[in-house]
Amino acid sequence: MRRVVLFAGGVGGARLAAPLARALGPEDELTIVVNVGDDFEHLGLAISPDLDTVLYHLCGLADTERGWGLRDESFGTLEELRALGGPAWFALGNRDLATHLYRTQRRSEGAPLSTITAELVRARGVDARVRLLPVSDAPVRTMVDTDAGELAFQSYLVERGARDRVRGFRYAGADEASPAPGVVESIAAATQLIVAPSNPYVSILPMLAVPGIARAVAAAPGLRSGLSPLIGARAVKGPLVAMLEALGHPATSFAALTAAGFPLDFAYLDPADAHETPHFAAAGMRVVLFPLVLRDAAADAVARALLEPALPG
Repeated sequence: MRRVVLFAGGVGGARLAAPLARALGPEDELTIVVNVGDDFEHLGLAISPDLDTVLYHLCGLADTERGWGLRDESFGTLEELRALGGPAWFALGNRDLATHLYRTQRRSEGAPLSTITAELVRARGVDARVRLLPVSDAPVRTMVDTDAGELAFQSYLVERGARDRVRGFRYAGADEASPAPGVVESIAAATQLIVAPSNPYVSILPMLAVPGIARAVAAAPGLRSGLSPLIGARAVKGPLVAMLEALGHPATSFAALTAAGFPLDFAYLDPADAHETPHFAAAGMRVVLFPLVLRDAAADAVARALLEPALPG
């Protein structure tokens, strides 16, 4: 029996979550611990972008071309809001609104985010072997220090199009937060911990900033594997390369995978980055070279490679 814990954020995390769920054996369990640093309130609604993106991929309803939101979506409400001169910079689809309305209503009734997430998972018919957990029920908000001042993450990324040069990050509320129920216990019981190919600064570090998470990861007996979010010095999606370079780091898989300080036994690199193997070896990590394409059958192959007892390479 395998007990796998996936640390996920952003589109990279979501695209790995579903193939991992499909690769599970009958007795296996998958717990997905998800970043909440992107969460924010918009138009009075409680928005959890990373949780929703992972959920939509798990239940087969995701728009896989965009990477976020629901497929076959329409945006009539957004267009009406724009016509009224309202804040239409964050694209909420008509169907997607139902998730945010439900979350907001349940929060007004006092339900914690972990409980609401479990309700949404059940409602969407996700495989019972899969648990989706926010890293914390408390608000932890990624703040980006830029040349234009400190910006909330969604303002930096979506409203301003990630055009501002990054100087650093702050995870507001992390010091006062605690892990959501089941998170630390899942890490301690895991046979394998996997870091998704997610941005270390805005997906992984916000999770490790929650007291107790980094300690649990360091003490975990399970094998720890991480997938590079870069292929050939390019991010599949998002501003990671610009962030690395702005903070004085090269655009390499080694820099990306070590930026979060997550201890790894195995680093999965695309063959395009095979030349980086000596850097990982010097840091005590074994490299597995495997095409890191997280689409269709290729994504299933990546998941199987991660879960096989005899690792390739």
